[in-house]
Amino acid sequence: MKRTLTAFSVLLVGASAASAADVIAPADVPYGEYGEVAVSLSGQPGDMEKGKVLMNRGAGNCIACHQVTALEDLPFHGDIGPSLDGVADRWEEADLRGLVANAKNYFPDTMMPGFYKYTGFIRVGDAYTGKAGIDPAEPLLTAQDIEDVVAFLMTLKDG
Repeated sequence: MKRTLTAFSVLLVGASAASAADVIAPADVPYGEYGEVAVSLSGQPGDMEKGKVLMNRGAGNCIACHQVTALEDLPFHGDIGPSLDGVADRWEEADLRGLVANAKNYFPDTMMPGFYKYTGFIRVGDAYTGKAGIDPAEPLLTAQDIEDVVAFLMTLKDG
């Protein structure tokens, strides 16, 4: 029994190390010609349910700027950005990943922040201290958060 537990523990540690090794750092994201990102940033599939939560909470909070009918039970949808209804019919998964990671690659004048970048911010604050932040800053979303949001966005089809 003890050998089995030890072997299982080694397997788990090895799997965790392999997962961490598969994460693409913000500076190393392989953006395509138009800003698309064809590979998973975390090396893991996204979790649609976690992505749904990020749409309304934390650093994601997509509905602060976008309207999403699938989330109509949540209050205060924004109208700054386009509606995300049917977004999976309009964009490929690689495009959605690129847009969430850094929409400025597609739309240089967009107000949407780059959720997976750590330099080049304007007026970054140091948490809630009222002091200016310093580069490099932490990305707003982790690589897995990006994958989770994209997994949710891929469910938003018109028909």
